Parts: sequence; structure tokens; C-alpha cells
Amino acid sequence: MKNIYKLLSMITVAIATFSCKSQQLPLFQNDAKPVQISNEYSFTEGPAADKDGNVFFTDQPNDKIIKWNATNNSLTVFKEPAGRANGLYFDHDGNLLAAADEKNELWLIDKNGNVDTLITTFKGKKLNGPNDIWVDPKGGIYFTDPYYQRKYWSRTVADIKEKNVYYISPNTKEVSVIATGFVQPNGIIGTADGKTLYIADIGDKKTYSYAIKENGKLSDRKLFTNMGSDGMTIDNKGNVYLTGEGVTIFNSKGKLLKNIPINENWTANVTFGGKNHNILFITAMGSVYTLPMNVHGVRY
Repeated sequence: MKNIYKLLSMITVAIATFSCKSQQLPLFQNDAKPVQISNEYSFTEGPAADKDGNVFFTDQPNDKIIKWNATNNSLTVFKEPAGRANGLYFDHDGNLLAAADEKNELWLIDKNGNVDTLITTFKGKKLNGPNDIWVDPKGGIYFTDPYYQRKYWSRTVADIKEKNVYYISPNTKEVSVIATGFVQPNGIIGTADGKTLYIADIGDKKTYSYAIKENGKLSDRKLFTNMGSDGMTIDNKGNVYLTGEGVTIFNSKGKLLKNIPINENWTANVTFGGKNHNILFITAMGSVYTLPMNVHGVRY
């Protein structure tokens, strides 16, 4: 019996030691650096990974959506023209959602590149310019709608004065204002369990967290960090990745963990791609970068 207790004790210690080492595992190897895989674009944005880990991103000034193949590291044009798309995100059916900035619309693009326009106005008024997107576990769509004056627009003022965040219900397709009180809302990402939403107010240099209710509505707005963000992603540990001056990583409590410097004037967006969704894919100015990670992105 003593031998059994001794064996159980050894197993308990081993499990605890392994758990401790796992928790201490760095986000990525200390000597790892982002690798530039291309610098041939004008301004890259909106990376989104499909179920196979291929990453689609936009080159907005050149009106293209580009596909990075996770298997052979190749880059090909997926759609051109692309509605001056900015942020992208995949829905649960494998369709690519796009914040089509040219006409202030939200698009659904199927695998063959066919477009279905989901929304262009709200209560009879033209949207400001959908920017970034997140889809919740139920299929509801959240998107930010700041106002950035574009050279290719004929209008010079917004129809909607407020810069809001909207929600499209997965069942009724009803569109509603889900969050207000921003200077310029931009990056948006939610947790895999669908319980927490992060919204970056890049115009006020702040990022907030919200509790997500059963019906998709938000409550309990809290300041997450005094930093805004252009784009955002989240890993399986609940760490939140913000962009701007490189990629800055916070844990779920808002504690700063790491900054990944990028040798560009601006880092626009970030996501997880690759076969195992453990490759950090970074869009920055005219370039795109990859960085192998010890964590991975989340899908549902």
C-alpha cells in the first residue's frame, strides 16, 4: 500500500511539474523573428484564416484580396476588384465576409468569389465604412463602423454622425447598434466561448472588453488597456493581440506580455494561420510577415 501511495505521489508531482513548465512556455521561441514573405503591396489589411489555415488578406489601395497558401507558402490573387475591402472574417459555412469600403457595404463572398451584399445602409442612412469583423459561435456578425474619408468617395461627410459597432443576428438577420460611445472604433475580436468581446477605439487610444449576452447584446463595458488597435486577434490561452507599433500582446486581464517589433511604419492587422493555426500572420504597410508560435488561434 505504501508503494502505491508513493507512486501516486510521484505521478502528482510529475503532473504538477509538467503543468508548471507548460504555463511557463514562451509565446514563441526567444530567437524567433517575423519573416517577411512579401513586400509587393501598397497597404495590407484584414487577414483571416480558413479552416485549412490559408490566410486571405487585403491590399486595399490596389483593390485586391490575396490568398496565402499555408501548404506551400505561395501568394495568389483571390479576388480583384474587391470592393476596396478592408477587414475580413470567415463565417461558419466557409464564406468570406468582407468590409467592402468602396460603397460602405458588408459583403459575403463564396468560395468561387461570388458576392452577396449583406448590408449597405442602416435605417435608410449609408454606413460610415465597415472596417473590421468578428463572427460569434452562433453565427452572429459584429462589425465596427468608423469614418475614414476616402479619396474614392464622392461624399465628404458621414450620414451617421456616431461611430458605432453593429450586430447582425444569426437567425433574423436583424441589424442593430450594439455598442456606442467611440471616437473611432476599429479592431474587434471575441473569445472562442462567445462570452467576451474586445473592441478597440483607436481614435481614443483605448480598448474595451464587454460581456456578451445570450441574445448577442453587450454589457459590462470595462477598460481593457490604454491602447487602441487597428486589428486584433486572440490565442487559445486567451491572450489578446493588438496592432499599431508592431504587435502587442496582453493576457486576458490586460497585463502586457510582449511586443513583437515589425520594421514598418505601421502594423495594421494580425491573425493565426497555418495548418495547425499556430503561425502568426501579420499585415504591415506593403508587407506581410509570418512568425511560428507556441500558441494557436481559436476556431469553432
